[in-house]
Amino acid sequence: MEKVPHHCSSLTDFDGCKLGCMDLTTHFQMLARYNCIASERLFATCAQLDDAEYRKHRAGSFGSIHGLLNHILLGDRRWMALFENGDRVTPPLNQILYDDFSGLRSARAREDARIESFFAGLDAAFWDRSFAYTNNQGRDYVETAHVACSHLFNHQTHHRGQVHVMLSQTSTAPPSLDLHRILNP
Repeated sequence: MEKVPHHCSSLTDFDGCKLGCMDLTTHFQMLARYNCIASERLFATCAQLDDAEYRKHRAGSFGSIHGLLNHILLGDRRWMALFENGDRVTPPLNQILYDDFSGLRSARAREDARIESFFAGLDAAFWDRSFAYTNNQGRDYVETAHVACSHLFNHQTHHRGQVHVMLSQTSTAPPSLDLHRILNP
């Protein structure tokens, strides 16, 4: 079996690593586009649920599909406010931003457009920045730009996966959210 060469020997070497000729900005622009499409697919599927099924208490983070979708939006807004304005404080993570599905879906679409626009407008100097913030437990942290941005997209993916599992407990089939099938159908 042929050994596959590693382009990065550790996370500390990541700054100089190209993702197969893809720089960090291009990589995160791709993730922003993926996020938008994955959100559209997830919300289109959730729109097929009746309100009781959508809000039904389920095992998992934030207790329901409705709670998880609100949390994903809250997380995105939290990180984008840090990137754009330096907002340090993390709000309560179980906050319901929109009680109605329609309002939440519209807000999600606006946030996805905001994220895409932000990453489309980045310059190389952004990756030299660090971001100080206070987490939901009152602890202060500083993250480098590439770690903070990675977390933004990893957080979305993590919780979309939980919504996917909750959807599989309904009569409505969850959508395909695999990155490679969205980017290369």
